[in-house]
Amino acid sequence: MRTLRDIPALRHALAEYRQRGQRIALAPTMGNLHAGHLALIENARQHGDVVVSSLFVNPMQFGPNEDLDAYPRTFEADQQALEAAGCDVLFAPISETLYPNGTKQQTYVHVPSVSEGLCGSSRPGHFDGVSTVVTMLFNLVQPDIALFGEKDYQQLAVIRKMVADLHMPIEIIGVPIVRADDGLALSSRNGYLSAENRAKAPALYKTLCDMRQALEAGGVEFSAHDHDYRQQVLQQGRQALYDAGFELDYLELRDRTLGPVEPNTRQAILLAAARLGDTRLIDNLDVLLPAPTDTSAAADTATAR
Repeated sequence: MRTLRDIPALRHALAEYRQRGQRIALAPTMGNLHAGHLALIENARQHGDVVVSSLFVNPMQFGPNEDLDAYPRTFEADQQALEAAGCDVLFAPISETLYPNGTKQQTYVHVPSVSEGLCGSSRPGHFDGVSTVVTMLFNLVQPDIALFGEKDYQQLAVIRKMVADLHMPIEIIGVPIVRADDGLALSSRNGYLSAENRAKAPALYKTLCDMRQALEAGGVEFSAHDHDYRQQVLQQGRQALYDAGFELDYLELRDRTLGPVEPNTRQAILLAAARLGDTRLIDNLDVLLPAPTDTSAAADTATAR
């Protein structure tokens, strides 16, 4: 594996692969790698001829009161893990390489609508930082394929819209959440949890699973009360998380594009962000909502009988 820190060296190395007609797959990371990150590399190997990963703790996506300085940096261990997973090129720039004039003077990329609400409400400016650095990486690497974890579902939606809106010739692949044996979604921030809070943390996933079961089973007839039923399930989920010791940021049901759930929505997603102590956890779960029932047709059928 080649480890490169400056832009000219990266471009020179990738030009060699490109001249040979090889497909380049990019898996960006901020380091402190776990099995979820390595799943990106494994999937990249399946979709591309050359796997490139980046390791960069992006200051632009951290708010003024967030954990930029405390964010764990484990470069040597990450380097070894990437090489063992089959990464071909690691790009590990310092901040001055990508932001020579500092982040305050940086041109940024804003993706409207999908970046608002959810994590966009509690972390203002976060997705501008994400979309800006990802645009930089796309420009520098010029990948054919880029892979992102589905745990950060809103981030994935932001990147997909950005690529579509800017006509970037890149296929975006979402990689499923990797979980611990007790269901907790793997995250670099899980290391911040105290032993007591780590024991509580799986309640987030369990609550989402209970809510999915209730939502998929509920609403035999699709009428006005279904909205109330869904709101009742959401409220019960919020109470369950509160009772488990979480401070809730949000718990919402959206369609897969992060738009509102409509009466005819089938494919939906539960999204949650909550704190245990000082640690913010996020998770999500797909939901297949019941198909609408045409109550007037059902009544006609009953009358005919």
